[in-house]
Amino acid sequence: MDPEAERKSEKTPKMNTSSNFTCEGKLSADFQFYLFPITYILVMVFGLLGNLGALYIFIFKTEQRSPSSVYILSLAVVDTIFLCVLPFRIHYHLNGNNWIFGTVVCRLTGTLFFSNVYISIAFMSCICVDRYLATAHPHTYLRLRNTRCAVIVSACMWMFGGTVILTFMFTFPDMHNTEEKTSCFENFSEDEWKTNLAPYSAFSLVFGALLPSIIILVLYPVVARRIAQIKTRTARGAQRIIYTILAITLLCFLPYHLVYFLHLLWRTQVIHNCLLADGIYKARRITIALVSMNSMFDPVLYYFATSHCKMNCKWKLLKPKKKRGVYVISESLQAQ
Repeated sequence: MDPEAERKSEKTPKMNTSSNFTCEGKLSADFQFYLFPITYILVMVFGLLGNLGALYIFIFKTEQRSPSSVYILSLAVVDTIFLCVLPFRIHYHLNGNNWIFGTVVCRLTGTLFFSNVYISIAFMSCICVDRYLATAHPHTYLRLRNTRCAVIVSACMWMFGGTVILTFMFTFPDMHNTEEKTSCFENFSEDEWKTNLAPYSAFSLVFGALLPSIIILVLYPVVARRIAQIKTRTARGAQRIIYTILAITLLCFLPYHLVYFLHLLWRTQVIHNCLLADGIYKARRITIALVSMNSMFDPVLYYFATSHCKMNCKWKLLKPKKKRGVYVISESLQAQ
């Protein structure tokens, strides 16, 4: 099926059809032309302010490195790269989903845009595991707690993510010319879904979405229960970190992955109802906007991660104190 036929197939959902790509009627979501630009502009402005500020503080104002600070620094870098891509997506949607910047820029910006979803939640999972070890297994954490280990883990994640990104950039489809418009990273044909996109999407959902979500949604409640038993300022700070990451996961990531799973079922013809497909099409637009907001909310996590920081954003490291138990190790990600 050529791109023109695939585009036409999205135009008229028809009930009781045997193929998702022959639905008659349009899978319409005209609200996306307002939703995406408004959301992306807000995310870009506030996200850049927060993430660039965090990068400056972590790089130039933090005197010590700790495991959590390494993961947070990586997360801020991922968010900043994503935010630099948004101007292209804003223009794309304001231009009626018509791409004018060419194939290379489409591949680069499209891949960076969607890879942010998986790399961000991966580093959040690393922060989660670090906090879990600090609270549930303090003696083990004392032995493992060193920046070198966190740097190695982060480097491996960057290398793995980079390999997947490069593979996707150079081997997967990107642009389609349809109805005097050029789409970027959407409107893929049935053949493209069968040969490339379906296996890649399934892999991404299992290892890039399901596994990190389980880590966050299972381990963090365990950490929260342990910390809730301690009535100190640092324990309250740690709770704020936990609730922030849980909120970002539930608000931004989980809806996106659930809808993308349904989108995959539709594209692979497990779901045949075209009315349902139209609902999935609309929901996917909404959840793409939602997941982009994680880069705007992450600076809130950075702030809570340094709860000893004052309003002037000068981070003052607390000196280690002896015989205070596990919550000295894990106090609110301070210096971490």
